[in-house]
Amino acid sequence: MTKKLEINWDQLGFEYIKTDYRYLSFWKDGQWDEGVLTEDNVLHLGEAAPCLHYGQQCFEGLKAYRTKNGEIQLFRVDQNAKRFQDSCQRLLMPVIPEETFIKACLEVVKANAAYIPPYGTGGSLYIRPMMIGVGNSMAVKPANEYIFTVFCMPVGAYFKGGLTPVNFMVSDYDRAACNGTGQQKVGGNYAASMLAHEIAVKNG
Repeated sequence: MTKKLEINWDQLGFEYIKTDYRYLSFWKDGQWDEGVLTEDNVLHLGEAAPCLHYGQQCFEGLKAYRTKNGEIQLFRVDQNAKRFQDSCQRLLMPVIPEETFIKACLEVVKANAAYIPPYGTGGSLYIRPMMIGVGNSMAVKPANEYIFTVFCMPVGAYFKGGLTPVNFMVSDYDRAACNGTGQQKVGGNYAASMLAHEIAVKNG
């Protein structure tokens, strides 16, 4: 299925690279549809979608690796599924069954197998499942429609130096509030960290 782009595996960082297929499923009227693989990497949603205004969204991040003998392996995908369910419950979103989460990840990996970096390059295929609350609603309440999608991209090390140690600094800013969503993987936790990160970068 994969069309394959020409990629310099040794120059991979952690930037978005469009791959050929992603999984897409819609929740409406109290149930999920069958879910499909699609080539469209654009999500269509209304301007009053709760995910845009009130942060009703969550995501996961996991990787697929190519082994020395050419096999493809995912690391603890079942644990990512469980954490994703926890995030959904915390934000009052419909919970994705573990088997559906795993099936979607496996389908995306298989459909984009040519994008998995070769063994020995230090790269991997990063998999990003996510759910967003859609359907126009200006009230601060759970959405009445949802999108669950999984896309992937080949990546190298997150930091440019790879495994070379980097400097860190301590900040007084809080990433997540006490009794908030700190143990869930939601976008607001990461938005709250951006200022501290920017200050750290400016200070070397």
